Amino acid sequence: MSGIYYPDTFTIVPPQSGFKKPGQLPPEQIQQYFDEGYTVVRDFFTPEELQPCRDAIADMVDQLAKKLHEAGKITNLHDDAGLFQRLTKIEEEFPGANILLFKHQKIPKAFRDLWCSERLLNLIEQLIGPDIAGHPVWNMRTKTPNSIALDVPWHQDCGYFSEESYNHLIPTAWVPFLDTDETNGCLQMARYGHRLGKVAAHTCCHSDTWFIDLAEEEMEKTLGVDIKNDLVTVPVPYGGFLLFNNMIPHRSLPNRSNDVRWSIDLRWQSPHENYGFYGIAEGILFRSSEQERVEPDWEKFLAVDRKEVWQKKYFKQVIETDQFDTTVTGPWIGRWHVTNENKHSQAFTKSVN
Repeated sequence: MSGIYYPDTFTIVPPQSGFKKPGQLPPEQIQQYFDEGYTVVRDFFTPEELQPCRDAIADMVDQLAKKLHEAGKITNLHDDAGLFQRLTKIEEEFPGANILLFKHQKIPKAFRDLWCSERLLNLIEQLIGPDIAGHPVWNMRTKTPNSIALDVPWHQDCGYFSEESYNHLIPTAWVPFLDTDETNGCLQMARYGHRLGKVAAHTCCHSDTWFIDLAEEEMEKTLGVDIKNDLVTVPVPYGGFLLFNNMIPHRSLPNRSNDVRWSIDLRWQSPHENYGFYGIAEGILFRSSEQERVEPDWEKFLAVDRKEVWQKKYFKQVIETDQFDTTVTGPWIGRWHVTNENKHSQAFTKSVN
């Protein structure tokens, strides 16, 4: 944990332009974001804007089903099931299918278009200014019902990044593809936990997962979180998203519904700052104050598969890893004290030895 803190970065609203652009939030909501560490943006996307993302997810599930079926891992393609049930059906035959989809996902065009959409970048400009890059860490969350594999415990996003990320804002938009609440795995936020600009000590690895964990006692001691009053459950309706920073502690609740809770998390930062991603991948430029229009270099960005790179770098491999292996490892495991050994931490330990 770094001994240098940057509270102003995460609590002081940067200078705003004199006119409001499409998609931008009112001043009081921007103030809430910096005061509490997050805000819910409602009714931002139309169903027509999000449907291509739903279609892309359905296509990824279909590809996974065919791959498992061809390998004899499942006997039924379950192509009669809908978007919110099919992965669950597949997982009943092949436990860990949701991990495979998380582990090997490639960002589809529909997600890319959403990430750099004009209105969304206008909003992000209110938080970090006119120079905007997409951060290399994005995720599609494959949260099937009653599966602990995607129950992400308390953490700060900076806990997954290197210390070079601690001094600047990395806004995240968590975009669900259905209505979310406490029954199907919405997020909880520890509001005000960002205000000191500190990264608390995390541990690894949570339960049988690859996730780092932040104890509530540590949140109280180091970040000044009032556990009784500051933990907030945050439902997000379809068409909206949860916007938060890289310092606020948060977690996802269990999915107790009958539907897969699909979501993506997208990140942005200034291209002039370090991405804090261990030299694995760089970001992608979306806007520049020095250029009237930026064409994102998707070919360059897509040429680096960050999950493939870190698996090869941090996973001891004698032979090519089984394409159906559900072990996930990465550089964050080496950053924190390992208090719970499992196959994910052991794979990392072997690699660094």
